[in-house]
Amino acid sequence: MNNITYRLDIKPTLDEAINLYSHCSLGARRPITDRPRFQAMLENANIITAWDKHKLVAIARYLTDFVFTTYLADLAVDDDYQKQGIGKQLIKELQKNTDPNCRIVLLAAPQAVDYYPHIGFQAHLSAWTILEPLK
Repeated sequence: MNNITYRLDIKPTLDEAINLYSHCSLGARRPITDRPRFQAMLENANIITAWDKHKLVAIARYLTDFVFTTYLADLAVDDDYQKQGIGKQLIKELQKNTDPNCRIVLLAAPQAVDYYPHIGFQAHLSAWTILEPLK
C-alpha cells in the first residue's frame, strides 16, 4: 500500500479535493465545477483522507451520529491508487471512530456495485432517494 497515511485531523483544500475527484469515477457525478457547492459538501461532512506523502489520494466523506448510523456519501480513490486496499482501509478508519455497532449505509456508484459486496457490504432492497422537491 505504498506509504499511505490516513488522517482525520485535516480536510483537503478545495483544489486538492477537485483534483482527486477528477481522477476517479466520482468526479462525473459530483458538482466539482460548482466550487461553492463542492466546498460546502466538504465543510459540512466528516472527512477521512489518505495521503501519499503530500498528495491526496483518497477520501471518505460521511455523515454520522457516531452510534447508530453512518452515511458514507463518498469513497473516492484516485484511479492510480485503486486495488491497493485504500478504500477498505478508509472504511476501517471510519469504523474505528464510531461505535462498533454503528451501521454504514451508502449508495454505490455504478462502477462500484461489485466492489462493496467484495469487502463485506450487503445489498439492501429498500433504499429510496428523492431528487426533486416534494409537491
